[in-house]
Amino acid sequence: MKRREFMQLSGAGIGGLMVAGIPVLGNTVAPERLLEPGADAATKKRLADVALNAAKSKGATYTDVRIGRYLQQFLFTREQKVQNVVNAESYGIGIRVIANGTWGFAATSDVRPEAIARCAETAVAIAKANSRLQTEPVKLAPQKGVGDVTWKTPLQKNAFEIPVGQKIDLLMKVNSEAMKNGAAFVTSNLFFVNEQKYFASTDGSYIDQDVHRIWPTFTVSAVDRTSGKFKTRDALSSPMGMGYEYLDGLASEKIAAPYGLVGYRNSYDMVEDATLAAKQVKQKLTAKTVQPGKYDLVLDPNHLGLTIHESVGHPTELDRVLGYEANYAGTSFATLDKWKSKNFNYGSKMVNIVADKTQVGSLGAVGYDDEGVPCKQWDLIKDGILVNYQAIRDQAAIIGENESHGCCYADNWNSVQFQRMPNVSLKAGSEKRSVFDMVKGVDKGIYIIGRGSYSIDQQRYNFQFGGQLFYEIKNGEIVGMLDDVAYQSNTQEFWNSCAQLCDQDDYRTFGSFFDGKGQPSQVSAVSHGSATTRFNGVNVINTGRKI
Repeated sequence: MKRREFMQLSGAGIGGLMVAGIPVLGNTVAPERLLEPGADAATKKRLADVALNAAKSKGATYTDVRIGRYLQQFLFTREQKVQNVVNAESYGIGIRVIANGTWGFAATSDVRPEAIARCAETAVAIAKANSRLQTEPVKLAPQKGVGDVTWKTPLQKNAFEIPVGQKIDLLMKVNSEAMKNGAAFVTSNLFFVNEQKYFASTDGSYIDQDVHRIWPTFTVSAVDRTSGKFKTRDALSSPMGMGYEYLDGLASEKIAAPYGLVGYRNSYDMVEDATLAAKQVKQKLTAKTVQPGKYDLVLDPNHLGLTIHESVGHPTELDRVLGYEANYAGTSFATLDKWKSKNFNYGSKMVNIVADKTQVGSLGAVGYDDEGVPCKQWDLIKDGILVNYQAIRDQAAIIGENESHGCCYADNWNSVQFQRMPNVSLKAGSEKRSVFDMVKGVDKGIYIIGRGSYSIDQQRYNFQFGGQLFYEIKNGEIVGMLDDVAYQSNTQEFWNSCAQLCDQDDYRTFGSFFDGKGQPSQVSAVSHGSATTRFNGVNVINTGRKI
């Protein structure tokens, strides 16, 4: 695309700090700025040592320092218009200390040594002031320093090196193909994030990390002009911890599904998906409305990931279990007494759910968390039993563990780090089974694909989930599309109805690119892996029914 053509197509122009509710962290910059190198590791180490020494001189017994450069590029289009291109950069330092047994935190965008020293002194002063209200001193799980180390997201193509014009051309093609195949309206977006994070602590760690994430997405709409009825279908992509290579659309990473559907693993064909979406959204206008009742559900990973996120990921956050998040995001039904019993049946025996920040290509994948803890995998639910939570250094002792799980995160240098959800995933089945095999065994069911509207209560127990696409299963065969589908259950009942799992060949990740938590609110990115899974006898309602 030529520059002149780009400017003619551009609807809202360049810049903006909030687009369609999407958080932009930092100041708008020219796209070239995103390619400029930041400070090298040696420079950041010198600055970190200034903070560590200043905090210690004022009485801190522990200090950690995060020097962060956060880059974002977001592109927004609609039909043949470029609505916005946002390039943003944020750079600064956050300093967290323990003094008098109490946390203190301060941050600054002024990275001159004298300003950093003042910031460290402020953090200590805040900790000492807070200690007047502290009833028990902070107890950190021990963490051995790792020295000077680096970690980078494995990349084939750095998304920030791809010209903006090439990205716009892709979105224009997505929109054009969707319109050509029957869509009345289409919006498409590309989100790219790069976190250049340096962590140092009095434990002796100096950790330099370069983290990349990508999310291509769209929404197509079809309208019945006579009735005014409209339907939408969103992209079946997943945000990933990858580079621009995710958009290569490799045939080897596509998974065939019933009724001509396509699943995407570690590579995504955005144009193909938009073309199929336009055809499907027209079919949704005339799809049969669902008859309420009990159905066996066959849930695609691109759908099941959200259910995992809401009904397992959030309720096993230890701070939520302890009530720390009650004011903003609720508590959890998965209370400590259930875990201590060692026999709380969260799900059926085939439900094995793990937490990790190590899965290659996932949103949560890093080498070390924001407390300098090496990342790992651990069990949350094993053979259906609740066995653990998500805990960080100042929480580990509460559940009798002597080390953090490595799931502490802050969304920017000026945000204090706290416990955030790692990847939470359902292990695939061990028996060879495809989604075609699974459907053959269902007499009365619904095959559900994609993320839809949902609702869940403040204890993450009673819920309702919709989806993007619904297909009726009768006597082992898909007989047509359904509409107005949502299922209702409670977390324990739902996971205990888990009856069958596809194998590892069907395993894929779903992702949440902007998951909110905390006050002040922060966002994080997290993946949820699974294979297609069957749940028996789940209550389905008709969302289009009028009373």
